[in-house]
Amino acid sequence: MTARKWFGRTSILVGVLVAAIAVTGSASAGKQAGNPYGLKKPGTLTVGMTLQFKPEMYLDANGKPAGYDVVLLKALAKQWHVKLDIKNLDFNGLIPGLVAKKFDMVSVGLSATPERKKSINFSRAYVPYAQILAAAKSDTTPATIEAWNTSSKTITSLQGSTAEQLVQKTFPNATSHSFPDQNAAFLEVSSGRANGIVVENYLLAQFNKSNGNVLKEVAFPKPLHVEYGSYGVQKGNTKLANALSKFICGQQKSGALGRAYQSTIGAPLPAMPACK
Repeated sequence: MTARKWFGRTSILVGVLVAAIAVTGSASAGKQAGNPYGLKKPGTLTVGMTLQFKPEMYLDANGKPAGYDVVLLKALAKQWHVKLDIKNLDFNGLIPGLVAKKFDMVSVGLSATPERKKSINFSRAYVPYAQILAAAKSDTTPATIEAWNTSSKTITSLQGSTAEQLVQKTFPNATSHSFPDQNAAFLEVSSGRANGIVVENYLLAQFNKSNGNVLKEVAFPKPLHVEYGSYGVQKGNTKLANALSKFICGQQKSGALGRAYQSTIGAPLPAMPACK
């Protein structure tokens, strides 16, 4: 009789524990299903950007985010059924903000450098860049690295960018002057206070379009560097990084990536890394 009582109580206790585990497991699964990519705010994709790089990312006449990156992010948010929340701030504040978990990802075409990989993770590439040197239309300096790599030259760039690193690496004898604002770096050259700027070729085209073609690309035999930009996510969030890579490949294979690039940048999409 006593044995039966204890057996019955044990059975009840086991049943309660199993039920509790099942409820906990179900809640955990539900949470994962509702927020599979570990977003800081479930149902909302919070993105850090610098909206001053027309036509890739900028504020339109109505003050709304626009450009290549924005078109892709809107397609991503629609596919994932989440709200898109874009945070606009200076370029050099993006990675610190991401590390501080102020947003889920950064969309500004970051190069996946070894230094950056120490603090954040990256998706596959979604945008191509050709870094060039631009100078005033009237500049007569020969188009050779040697001619520009002298102490008499001042070369500008965007602060914290790979362009800044490229100036220091390619033209170590020149004075490197970086700015937190891309337009300020351009204006330093167009006003004659600096001799050249290292920048993406499409940004030069946009600046010239708005400023009377005052600058020209220095005619080196090839670009200073060709690279690809990726999305940045918080360190360790491989689920989000992998999901972004899957989205990019889907857009690339369907042709949507090329259409978005053509409609916003105004040129055919250069060759992209192949999707496996």
